[in-house]
Amino acid sequence: MTHRVAVLAVDEAVGYDLAIPPQIMRSAAGPDREPLYDVVVCGVDREPVRMNTGYRALLEHGPEALATADTVVVPGTMAPGPRHRGVLDGPLADALALIRPGTRVMSICTGAFVLAAAGLLDGRRATTHWRYAEQFRALYPRVDLDPDVLFVDEGDVLTSAGLGAGVDLCLHVVRTDHGSAAANRAARHCVVPPHRDGGQSQFIDRPLPSAGTGGTGPTREWALNRLHKPLELATLAARASMSVRTFSRHFRAETGLSPGAWLVQQRLRHARHLLETTDLPIDRVAEESGLGSAASLRQHLRATIGVSPLAYRRTFRAP
Repeated sequence: MTHRVAVLAVDEAVGYDLAIPPQIMRSAAGPDREPLYDVVVCGVDREPVRMNTGYRALLEHGPEALATADTVVVPGTMAPGPRHRGVLDGPLADALALIRPGTRVMSICTGAFVLAAAGLLDGRRATTHWRYAEQFRALYPRVDLDPDVLFVDEGDVLTSAGLGAGVDLCLHVVRTDHGSAAANRAARHCVVPPHRDGGQSQFIDRPLPSAGTGGTGPTREWALNRLHKPLELATLAARASMSVRTFSRHFRAETGLSPGAWLVQQRLRHARHLLETTDLPIDRVAEESGLGSAASLRQHLRATIGVSPLAYRRTFRAP
């Protein structure tokens, strides 16, 4: 028998997320093109589901579909209960109660808020969209949140990062259930890569904090214009007219980092900018960003975002 998948659309659903599991998993076929999954989309009730992008979806199935599913997928949602109050409203709680014990449960993007509100992620590792990581941690402190990965597989409970990471998760499930050949066939049909390097940390937008006009701010601004040069701690402290100890204390209080860690962070930020916007050779990018060598750049980039400089450039540099 084919594996039955129920995709639960919760009001204020993210339409992109909602479309991923039916498309990917219905595209999964065996060697003789036999379907591997029977996928249905259902609602908490029989009413049209509001999308967060200005339309409603009329679904063919109600919550009863959850009772016969082998896998349940909860796509992203802006529903205020799980997203802002850490609770499930009555109809959503009743719908989730229909899921049979032992059923595999998955979430895409902010669908993890629903699983967390239901208590399904307590004591487990999980992920969600990086933009909402702090909000998630505040609402669900008992969940071990990892905002740097594309997805987390805990066996019977799986979660993915935001939006497009739902594709990675669904292909991972096909690969786990039926092997790489089936996942590759589904990926080719959907014209997506069967596997992506790195995690969602490479997509996180971390704005540069303002240098300010006091404390170590002017020295930080001065250093940002000289990242390609040696910048010793004593040099930075002298620039700020402080002792090394005083400078280090003020620096950490203002940035949350030691001067050395901050410099590495800014040099990596500059290296990523050069990889995205220039065709400079990798060793030249390393020199211009103050990281020294191509080997050093590769080591730092892989440690922070999980990809090599060339892979990063292929992802973010326009042809």
